[in-house]
Amino acid sequence: MPTYKRMKFEQAIQLIEKLEQQHRLTEAEYLQLLQYRFGTLPEWDDKSEEEIETKRHQLDEQLFVLARKHQQQVFGNRIYVRGLVEVTNYCKNNCYYCGIRRENHRVERYRLTKEEILECCKEGYQLGFRTFVLQGGEDGYYTDDRLCDVIRDLRSKYPDCAITLSFGEWEKESYQRFFDAGANRYLLRHETADEEHYSVLHPREQELAKRKECLQNLKDIGFQVGAGFMVGSPGQTLAHLAKDLMYLQELQPHMVGIGPFLSHGDTPFAKEPNGSLEQTVFLLAILRLMNPRILLPATTALATLSQSGRERGILAGANVIMPNLSPMAVRKKYLLYDNKACTGTEAAQGMEDLRRQMQAIGYEVVTDRGDYPES
Repeated sequence: MPTYKRMKFEQAIQLIEKLEQQHRLTEAEYLQLLQYRFGTLPEWDDKSEEEIETKRHQLDEQLFVLARKHQQQVFGNRIYVRGLVEVTNYCKNNCYYCGIRRENHRVERYRLTKEEILECCKEGYQLGFRTFVLQGGEDGYYTDDRLCDVIRDLRSKYPDCAITLSFGEWEKESYQRFFDAGANRYLLRHETADEEHYSVLHPREQELAKRKECLQNLKDIGFQVGAGFMVGSPGQTLAHLAKDLMYLQELQPHMVGIGPFLSHGDTPFAKEPNGSLEQTVFLLAILRLMNPRILLPATTALATLSQSGRERGILAGANVIMPNLSPMAVRKKYLLYDNKACTGTEAAQGMEDLRRQMQAIGYEVVTDRGDYPES
């Protein structure tokens, strides 16, 4: 386990500069940087709250400026949008943090039909979307055959589009079938890279080793792979976050989705405090410096936590947003956490609002595929 070392402001800046130049740190260095920004340090003992906040703000600004520099060197001021279709809120798993967990009997369950999924994507295509993200719980109704049938139809109708899946853990053979049917990308957040912490968040039948095996299988098959974790989840420490960063540094995924933990009233973590906006955007900027080419979403959870959360994510180096193309009738049923940000507007109006929000901070929404740049 990495140990804490006393640090000064100049040393923290040096670590950020090292990360920018080399795109990697040691686990101990990631922990030092996080402890300096978010820990209670001996250096602060003789300083006022105002002085401490000034130093932390200076550190943030240095990090964010460098993150934006690399974001814009690779992607310019382009923000990529993905059309999200929430296919099913049935799930066989019982993750302690999730609102659609198996044992939450207050959820009004639904499944979209193949025809409804295709209609959502048709609307998205007409609006200019060239990436569709099909997401859902681990629902036994959606077998390999049923998902492959949907994928093949989408690939036939929209050969110029990227198809992203996010349906949890499967055997390698199933992932291969999805890939062969025409899917390009797969999102599977690892949630935490520490086994003990994983057991705090999940029941015994779920294992971190299996999650990591799935991610490696997806990479081996040829998917563009997305991993990620929750920020501020129950039991999480700064050491856990340092371990998450090391795992992602080793895995080298094409996309990383992180967002603040947000509680849901019908889960065992109903009374746990939400994660931190400041911590989340700081970590987004670190991830951008770790891999300047990465596709990095400003998540709905960020927008839920703060009205300016999405914009702050973009200004910390994020470059992807996922507007919701799901039918209006089911959007409020797919609640992984309480008070999910939902405009209640149709997709076309939502896109206009999003364009204005991004233009206000100097960015342009684009609807092309926005593939991971290989070099």
